[in-house]
Amino acid sequence: MTAMLSIDGLWKSFAGFVATRDVTFELLAGETHAVIGPNGAGKTTFFNLITGHLRPDKGSVSFEGRDLVGLPPQKIVRLGIARSFQRINIYPRLTVFENVQVALIAHEGQQWNLFRPGRSLHRQGTQELLELVGLASEAEETAGELSYGKQKQLELAIALASQPRLLLLDEPTAGMSPQETGETIASVRDIVKARGLTLLFTEHDMSVVFGIAERISVLHHGEIIASGTPDAVRNDPEVKRVYLGEHAHG
Repeated sequence: MTAMLSIDGLWKSFAGFVATRDVTFELLAGETHAVIGPNGAGKTTFFNLITGHLRPDKGSVSFEGRDLVGLPPQKIVRLGIARSFQRINIYPRLTVFENVQVALIAHEGQQWNLFRPGRSLHRQGTQELLELVGLASEAEETAGELSYGKQKQLELAIALASQPRLLLLDEPTAGMSPQETGETIASVRDIVKARGLTLLFTEHDMSVVFGIAERISVLHHGEIIASGTPDAVRNDPEVKRVYLGEHAHG
């Protein structure tokens, strides 16, 4: 397999605090890769550097051979990278259907409005995405009134609307009940497989991480201290010391 995402010597500081310290990382096409680490380890900063929401102080980020540093987030989405955020990013006053429809229209560079022709665009594609993430029956509900877990499912549908090849999920099961967590991860696994996506995700739930990740990288104080198969990471003494602890067998 070839590296889809290549990161070399990535540094980012905020007022003297080093959030990302000389990170070098490769993500292979088609793999499911988890980035784990304690709160404040630099995981969200790492994602923001990949997606153009932050610019690194030093280092390079390339996707399928193309340099991403300095590109705006919208351009990076158009190149084939989509992400979800820790804080839910939806239009709470629009319906579930409209949220996904707007995303599809935006991806095609078209305009959406409350009147035709905007409302008639991409109806089939919207319906298919809602079915894919398990929200078809909630299509006409107001997005802001959904449960937290269903809002996260909606955000996944919105991310998929840009037809990404690489999907970044930041804490996809945060705040979910155990049942919602199980359903969401099963859905994500099925979607990634069905669409042939590459998945990079952060997650605190170790059962989720060790359940679906093919490779795991561990961030600590902005540095990658271990990277490898789940078994290799689970048994790494340094990882046990700084992070996994009692989760090492979870």
